[in-house]
Amino acid sequence: MTPESDQYSVGIDFLVIRHAATEWNAQKRFQGRRDIPLSEAGRGSLVNMSIPPDFAPSPWFVSPLKRAQETARLLGIHEYSTEPALIEMDWGEWEGEQLAVLRKRLGDSMREMESRGLDLLPPNGESPRQVRERVIQWLGSQAFVARHYGIVAHKGVIRAMLSAALDWDMRDDCPVRVNWKQALLFRWNCGVLTLEDYNIPLDAT
Repeated sequence: MTPESDQYSVGIDFLVIRHAATEWNAQKRFQGRRDIPLSEAGRGSLVNMSIPPDFAPSPWFVSPLKRAQETARLLGIHEYSTEPALIEMDWGEWEGEQLAVLRKRLGDSMREMESRGLDLLPPNGESPRQVRERVIQWLGSQAFVARHYGIVAHKGVIRAMLSAALDWDMRDDCPVRVNWKQALLFRWNCGVLTLEDYNIPLDAT
């Protein structure tokens, strides 16, 4: 085994950050592919945040949507690769809807849909399982050359990663309580994704 292969036999670490808030987040609307910018509150929330030193110089991958790219830049990440596989889940006909309104309007059919967990499928949209599959496929297709990487993406993408790492079918609450204003640490090793740490502070030091 060469020194290089031995270095990466322990896996590749990814520091994963969700984008800051938008107006639709504040209104609790399903926000998928609609390219909505950060709100003033979202931008303000990033003022006193920074990337942990171990990951600051790392290569970064960022969703193509502007809310993720703006978050990256405000965190001081100015060089990154835009990665289509990290785009948010497609909510289809539910884009812009509020969950409480859908539950009231659709009744039993909405309850049945929610009970599917990973296989919840909005009309003309995408299921969490499909999100998980595209993210895992992307990870498996890359020839990573560094030990540490960073990702700025979306709640739906990160939940899909948690599903893969924790064998979580999304029928119940997530096994870990995530603070979405903090970072998570995943490890990719030999085709397996694991959660190494979560709720990692991003406070400026």
